[in-house]
Order: sequence, then C-alpha cells, then structure tokens
Amino acid sequence: MVASRNRQLYIGLVLAFLLLGVALDRLGYMAPVRVYVMSVLTPAQQAVTSLAQDVSRQAEEVQSVEVLRARNVELEQLTNELMVENVRLREVERENELLRQLLNYTRNNPQFSYQPTSVMVRSTGRDPTNLLHFVYVDAGARDGIAKNMPVVTERGLVGRVTAVGPNSAQVLMLIDPSSAVNAIIQNSRATGLVRGNEDGVTLTMERIPPNETVNPGDIVLTSGLGGNFPDKVVIGQVTEVTQRDQDMFQTARIRPTVDFGKLETMLVIISFEPVDFEAEILESQEADN
Repeated sequence: MVASRNRQLYIGLVLAFLLLGVALDRLGYMAPVRVYVMSVLTPAQQAVTSLAQDVSRQAEEVQSVEVLRARNVELEQLTNELMVENVRLREVERENELLRQLLNYTRNNPQFSYQPTSVMVRSTGRDPTNLLHFVYVDAGARDGIAKNMPVVTERGLVGRVTAVGPNSAQVLMLIDPSSAVNAIIQNSRATGLVRGNEDGVTLTMERIPPNETVNPGDIVLTSGLGGNFPDKVVIGQVTEVTQRDQDMFQTARIRPTVDFGKLETMLVIISFEPVDFEAEILESQEADN
C-alpha cells in the first residue's frame, strides 16, 4: 500500500518536472541549460567520434596491408614464373642457334653424312684407360656411330669416337695428349703432326720441315694423310713457331678453334670410314706371297 503510494508520488514528480521543463523551454529559460549541457557533452562526443574514426581508419589500413601482402605474393609468384620462362626461352634460342650453325656446316660440307649428338658427361680426371680429355655423347651404335669416326662442330675438329655403346659413345678430344692428327698449314702447305698438350688447352704441331715458312696466324687444317680423318677440317691457328739448333724439324703451338670447355652439340661424321693403310699394305703383301 505504502509502496504503491510512493510509486505514484515519483511518477507525479517526474511528470511535474517534465511539464515544468517544457514550460520553461517555451518561455526561453532552458536555453542556458542547453548551452551548458552541450558545452559539457561536445568534447566527449568529439572524443568518441575521433576514436571511432581512428578505429575505422586502422581497420582500413589493416585491410589494405593484407590486400597489399596478397598482391605482393601474387606479383612475386608471377615474377618467378616469368623468370623461369625467360630462362627456358633463352636456352631454346641458344639450342636453336647451335643447331642452325651445325646445319649450315652440313650444307657447306655435303660430301658426308652426319649424326647430331649432345654431350652427356664430361671427363673430370684420368680414367682407367688413361684418357684424360673425353666426353660421352647421347648417340651410339643404334644411330650408326662406330669406333674411330671423326667428330666435328661448325668451328672445327673435336676428335674421334673411341668407344661405342648402343645409345652412347665416348669421344676422345683433340686436346688429349694421346690424340694425334696429320695436319697441313693452309698458306704454305707445310705438313706435320698435331698432338694435344698436357695443359689440355693448346695443341702442338710437330715434324714441320725446317725449310717451310710458318707464321703466327696461319690456319691449320687436317691433311687427310693416314686416312684417319677427312681433309680440310679446321684444327686451329698458329700462335708460336720454334726450332732449336739440335732439332731437325720446326714445332708450332696451335690454338684450337673449338672451345673444348663449352662443347654441347656436335656432329659425328658417320659416312667417313677411316683407312688403315698399313694393314692394307700388309694384306696386299701377304696376298702377293
């Protein structure tokens, strides 16, 4: 009963204050109060608004950073893909250029048949057969390659086949000390024997007649003598000529035209058959007897 009366009293007071406020507002007495309240609440409102803007801006920045990170990952992936593709295209272009040069060589030397082949393994030391400078190539007996066949590039003589498997072959390079080829100086037509040196870089032409004129810069070719190699294949260029008083012959140092350290693709001359003249002479003599 008492609680009900108190509630009614409170309600009546609130209504009375509201009516009083409305009346005072209409009479203009509430304006100072409103200004005071606004002056008190405005800084708080501004602080809340600023805080809300800061939170919104930070959220946008975080979102922008995530977007940028995702975009950066995409760009890095694209860059890597383009780099790999660029490398692949360069390798294809280089391979095409090498094949084009070899094709030009075969067109300029149509008297032979060729088998293109690529280097699979390069020697790094002396093997049990004492071959110091050789390479394995990816063509063999099934491709028509046989032992002792000459090997060339568009730049000149590489060497000869020394061992053959079904799908691969071993090529002894001209720079090996055990390699030898009969040669001729292009200008003077002086003949000699070209061998590999221990340095694995240069060649030496031995047994040049003492009365022949040989100068640095002269081109050295295969002579075809002995029947082991075809003639007129470029070997290299003379860089130095020496003859000691006690020597019967001149000696020339040769810089090979083939870059043996960068061999990739070569041609095996499969239509050239080396001729063993000594064996033929012996057979002929035995037949006559």
